[in-house]
Amino acid sequence: MADCSSGPGGGKRSMWCSVPERVQLHAAMLALQFGYAGFHVVSRAALNMGISKIVFIVYRNIIAFLLLLPFAYFLEKKDRLPITLNFLVQFFFLALVGITANQGFYLLGLDNTSPTFASAIQNSVPAITFLMAAILRIERVRLDRKDGIAKVAGTILCVMGASVITLYKGPTIYSPTPPLHRTMSLPVVADLGDAKGKNWTLGCLFLIGHCLSWSGWLVLQAPVLKRYPARLSVTAYTCFFGLIQFLIIAAFVERVPQAWLIHSGAEVFSVFYAGIVASGIAFAVQIWCIHRGGPVFVAVYQPVQTLVVALMASVALGEEFYLGGIIGAVLIISGLYLVLWGKSEEVKLAKQKTGPSTLTQSLLPPSSSDV
Repeated sequence: MADCSSGPGGGKRSMWCSVPERVQLHAAMLALQFGYAGFHVVSRAALNMGISKIVFIVYRNIIAFLLLLPFAYFLEKKDRLPITLNFLVQFFFLALVGITANQGFYLLGLDNTSPTFASAIQNSVPAITFLMAAILRIERVRLDRKDGIAKVAGTILCVMGASVITLYKGPTIYSPTPPLHRTMSLPVVADLGDAKGKNWTLGCLFLIGHCLSWSGWLVLQAPVLKRYPARLSVTAYTCFFGLIQFLIIAAFVERVPQAWLIHSGAEVFSVFYAGIVASGIAFAVQIWCIHRGGPVFVAVYQPVQTLVVALMASVALGEEFYLGGIIGAVLIISGLYLVLWGKSEEVKLAKQKTGPSTLTQSLLPPSSSDV
């Protein structure tokens, strides 16, 4: 995102810079949620078209790494520290948790569920992150104050919501008739409906593993970023090691050369969308919004993604809405807002006692390699 403090050499500022910053933040966050929502639908479309899961992830990370590398190299020359063996080991484990486990579990879960449920269950990531941070004593929990009670209650609601989505599918609440892919002959949306024969429970367990990996990555990256403040460089190194790990996995799992071929323009689009929009651009936009608006502001927009995904999946893929998913999504969104409200109240109390302090990013999933 552009810096609107001044134009280059004192020149004129762009039209975007003349827009109030609050409006810029809301517009950027809405665009980010639409980008992530599109990724859920595009990923499911790619799987239904028959693209190999491991091939999809490898190509995605190649594109993301090539996109991040020049920005990290040229923009963070002053912040980037010399690489040591200790840093390389930390980047390797960040990749193992934040990319390899995270993206692997996500695609396995998505293949057995739907974009709507995958997005809904991701709303539990901020609360799971808080729970992990509390167990590791990174986050304080004060049960004698309303903010502490709200954070605990919100965490419980998120866990309940994830459990409902996993264990209870329920009757169909809404079935689009006819879905877009049945009324249009576009190759991108042809035969992309809700596939039969899924193992729904197993898929939800994979998605829970995805959320746990995502949250674990957030907790692990905090001490790394304190010692290595160049965020884009950390992300580029993490993406590189994640790519190496998936290439090693692919050497054992995907030995058929034909699986690495892209057979249609739709598959090319899905791979480039995942690498450019869901990894590269999304990370840059989100990190700017965190810097300008704070993590609470950014995290509040996460539930919007679930609603956008549900609409996209219904129109483009003909996905049905199930009662269990709706109940689980409501519980997760309610719990998320309780956690964020409790965190906001905690920050206000801290400011009243000690003055303005730097906001922590422990509750938000900033993703270059998330989904």
